[in-house]
Amino acid sequence: MEKRININEVEPQAYKAMYALEGYLATSQLSKTRKELIKIRASQINGCAFCIDMHTKDALKYGETNQRIFLLNAWRETDLFTEEEKTILAITEEITLIHNHGLSDETYKKAGQVFDQNTIAQIIMEVVTINAWNRIAVSTQLEPGK
Repeated sequence: MEKRININEVEPQAYKAMYALEGYLATSQLSKTRKELIKIRASQINGCAFCIDMHTKDALKYGETNQRIFLLNAWRETDLFTEEEKTILAITEEITLIHNHGLSDETYKKAGQVFDQNTIAQIIMEVVTINAWNRIAVSTQLEPGK
């Protein structure tokens, strides 16, 4: 691949702002594995090899299983994920694919049944943040493992 701009080098303030979001997310109520499920699933949808590589490794480090990672893109067809995780994954997909119909009323209502408002806000911010990182990595052609 052709070498592209390194935004962190030429516009470090932009990365500083992104890291501020990461700092906020580090204080959220979501477990590390649930955060990584969000990051992996959004990155799969966005085709971000760099982020898939990074976040699958992180998920394994935090105790996620290989099987759940392998089946993540087919989460609806397995009982390996809890109802809360399925709701998180539905939110992740609908926000990532916002051009389809956005976060549906059905999914939002389901989230309200299993999470409080703060947790819903944290899930949304986690999804928004990984989507931004995906767009940076794909646009600048960051390579996995580097």
